[in-house]
Amino acid sequence: MNHHLDDQGPDGFGSDELALRRLLQQAVSDIEPRDGTLDHLRKAVPARRARKRQAAVGMAAAALFVGTAVPALIHVSNSGGTDANPAIAGQASQAHGGTGEGKQPDGGSAGEAGSGGPTGSQGSGSTKGGDEGKGGGGSAGAAGDGDPSAPSSAEAPACGADQLGSATAAVEGADAAGIVYGSFRVTNVSAKSCAVDGGVALTTTPQGAADPAKISVTEHTSGDAAAALPDPSLYVSRLVLPPGSAYDVRFAWVPSETCPTDSGGDSGGSSSPSPSPSEQGSATNGATTTGATGGSGANDTSPQLYTEDGTADGSVAVAYTPDGGGPTVTATVPDACAGTVYRTGVLAPS
Repeated sequence: MNHHLDDQGPDGFGSDELALRRLLQQAVSDIEPRDGTLDHLRKAVPARRARKRQAAVGMAAAALFVGTAVPALIHVSNSGGTDANPAIAGQASQAHGGTGEGKQPDGGSAGEAGSGGPTGSQGSGSTKGGDEGKGGGGSAGAAGDGDPSAPSSAEAPACGADQLGSATAAVEGADAAGIVYGSFRVTNVSAKSCAVDGGVALTTTPQGAADPAKISVTEHTSGDAAAALPDPSLYVSRLVLPPGSAYDVRFAWVPSETCPTDSGGDSGGSSSPSPSPSEQGSATNGATTTGATGGSGANDTSPQLYTEDGTADGSVAVAYTPDGGGPTVTATVPDACAGTVYRTGVLAPS
């Protein structure tokens, strides 16, 4: 029994459909692929599939990151507030029921989470300890600050006379105002650190025409005549000297009068060709006469000397001995007969 329609073919297509199929096949029968098309497809299709897989994995990773980061950020912002400090999170957790719980010596409570109290207290305590280690002066102990193992000014023993040496003195030329600046430097020549106190004492010795009654020593202060000396704020009350380090003491000679000049007579300290009987007696006994006949106040028994321009030759020897003993070092100021020596305290070397 034939169940197909009269106009259908054996494949189940109608006559019109078969005609259309033939027309389409004839239309594309002349079209052929280019050379290498098959190889291109074999490579392009797997590459396209790999890119799709990578894109899908990247999107999944981004979604996972967003899903975990956003809740954590919200939790931190809600728990810490604007004053949250991650660095004290461990301290806060230890403070609740831990060994750090209790009262501080200053009466404050330790270990309060989120208050920032322990951190602030610790910082102020370390600052106070550092100030105490420096001693009374603003720069005390500066020589040992760079070495954590160096003793503080309170721990270091005082320098002995055998530890201080290599003392040197320097004198500069007079400036336009006639002021002469000089300095002393003393070094720790031992193999151990020691400390020197800030006390400084200078002694003066008039020479030639210098008048001891018109020479004085005073400490340098801000605004005095020795403007080039270091500011008094740089003086130290106690300074630690590691082995091989040194400290300075500076001074300035400010003249108040010039040396006397030769008037052509016996006055002004000149000696006569033949000494008087009183002078012979003094010379025989070996005593020093101060201003007995010359009137210049010189304490030298030798005849008074004059320079070529007629000015008496006078100078002042400034001596310094470290506090506690040590070598005495002397600096001589030339052309000095009357004036003031301004001195500093102990200075860290610059």
